[in-house]
Amino acid sequence: MLTLSDLPLRDDLRGKEPYGAPQLAVDVALNVNENSHPVPPTVVDAVRRAVDAQLRGLNRYPDREFTRLRELLLTYVQDFSSRQSGDGSTPADFLTADWLWAANGSNEVLSHILQAFGGPGRTALGFVPSYSMHPLITQSTGARWIAVDRGEDFSLSAETAAAAVREHQPDVVFLCTPNNPTGGGLPAEVIEAVLHASTGIVIVDEAYAEFARPGYTTAVHLLRENPRLVVSRTMSKAFAFAGVRLGYAIAHPAVTDALRLVRLPYHLSALTQAAACAALEHTPVLLDNVEALIAERDRMVTALTELGFDVAETDANFVLFGGVSDTRLLWQRLLDAGVLIRDIGIPGHLRVNAGTTEETTAFIEAISVIVAAHPETLENL
Repeated sequence: MLTLSDLPLRDDLRGKEPYGAPQLAVDVALNVNENSHPVPPTVVDAVRRAVDAQLRGLNRYPDREFTRLRELLLTYVQDFSSRQSGDGSTPADFLTADWLWAANGSNEVLSHILQAFGGPGRTALGFVPSYSMHPLITQSTGARWIAVDRGEDFSLSAETAAAAVREHQPDVVFLCTPNNPTGGGLPAEVIEAVLHASTGIVIVDEAYAEFARPGYTTAVHLLRENPRLVVSRTMSKAFAFAGVRLGYAIAHPAVTDALRLVRLPYHLSALTQAAACAALEHTPVLLDNVEALIAERDRMVTALTELGFDVAETDANFVLFGGVSDTRLLWQRLLDAGVLIRDIGIPGHLRVNAGTTEETTAFIEAISVIVAAHPETLENL
């Protein structure tokens, strides 16, 4: 029987594990940071009409430059930046549609960037623990991954970050804010320090920016003065659009020109473009559930803290909690109770994403029962 080891696989891919999380039939799935709320009926109808309008023309290739999609993404990015500023300013008013890029999920956006600016003989650096796809995407292009540890509390200071960049001089730097899987956002001074120290591309991965607490600032306003900066986002989380696979980046037009060199021809299908445009035309409706998810996240933080776990500060739609004596056992006991969460490989820690009110309640009740029956679940007991 032919096995993977029998194939002429690239040497640098041998022994690697593919990315993935368990996909199990459970009542409460809170393990992959999805938006638990279904797409609202009005948006479903709009997407259906938009997709239907494309069906007769599927014999033709889609718009290679996804023109309408870029225009709608621009409007959203500018509106979001203005809301975040909190002072009525318009920090992204300098952007035009040619600053926008999109692909099949933010992972493909990141892949395009690494294909263009990474590759054999080059390096990419990230501060760990962080999103596990960053090293996988780096290595898939033949570039070498450099991991720099965060502090014990998963924090990252401007001094530490800049020193690592100066030491290693990577071709690409990853900054994840809010950080997955730990949840915390980065102060602007950390991003600015890295930009000052770096001679390469700096990617700020903002997949969870819409869930951030007051005081969080998107890096978009830094783009005007930093042409090597790329801000990466997704419609999978806040937009509840994970099944469509639409990610995007905001970057200098020279950078998006570079991405055209490596993207596959017509990489965004007509149906994907139509669905994403319909969603962006109904942004307020789709984002209605963001505040509800933030409330459920905060309810989880309170409950886990009261149970005695060490809970990391979070600006995302998920919670990392530590102080677990046996992560595999607690994960299994929750699964036996019909609740699926994520073991992300950090000793003594597990991650759970916010759900609907009913799902959050189910998680809190299940873990409360487990801790009451098995107090040794907590590491410090």
